[in-house]
Amino acid sequence: MSFDCFIGIDYSGAETPTSRLKGLQVFAALPDGSRVEAWTSPTRSNNGQRVNWTRREIAEHLLQEVNKGTRFLAGIDHGFSMPVSYFARYGLESWSDFLADFVHHWPTHNDHVYVDFVRDGNLYRTGDAPPPGTRMGNSDEFRLTERWTSSAKSVFLFDVQGSVAKSTHAGIPWLQWLREQAGGRLHIWPFDGWAIPSDKPVLVEVYPSIFRNRYEREGRTPDQQDAYAAARWMREMDARGALEGYFAPPLSLAERAVADLEGWIFGVR
Repeated sequence: MSFDCFIGIDYSGAETPTSRLKGLQVFAALPDGSRVEAWTSPTRSNNGQRVNWTRREIAEHLLQEVNKGTRFLAGIDHGFSMPVSYFARYGLESWSDFLADFVHHWPTHNDHVYVDFVRDGNLYRTGDAPPPGTRMGNSDEFRLTERWTSSAKSVFLFDVQGSVAKSTHAGIPWLQWLREQAGGRLHIWPFDGWAIPSDKPVLVEVYPSIFRNRYEREGRTPDQQDAYAAARWMREMDARGALEGYFAPPLSLAERAVADLEGWIFGVR
């Protein structure tokens, strides 16, 4: 599909958007089949050593690639939206409406803001966020794409091993930021359309558990392995001519209407 590179991002919702986290890992693969390489933070320590990424840096780096004209396919390991029940509960009619509403209630892209500050009401007490619990859900609420997997967890299930809730609540505001900053030059799938334009980079949601065990660990940490596997799998599917099929999961019209709001995990079909 003529992508310049394939980027796998293992995400973390810990601490603040400017915290350096070992759970944030980025790997990239070129379409020519050369090795999958780790992308490191552009920041260096005082003695010149590499440091961990921050969530802000990852968003800024993706925007830099957009500005350079790189046509990438990047997969990020967190939910891009909420179940359709959430949309109905809060009167939201589109993903754009959802993004604006969510960022208002969960301003986790702001410096010094933990996800738990919003959950516990600390930001409400300082006047920086609405009351806690006003944009929440239950751990038994699933998106359709999660129901199509054997193990994906609800975006509302916090504080358990393998949870994506914190990552999702920390990452969604950066999707809005990227969308605004890119000004139509970035395609966030499937919300900007199920068909992929030939001239734009593409951002998708991934669930590395689907394909992490296909590849030997080779000394990588679990977070590194997830980012590596996402990048390598996307490149391999492209080389086999199978990538395009994953942009068109076999959904009925009713299911497609739900996924237009909830999004879809790339690789699930």
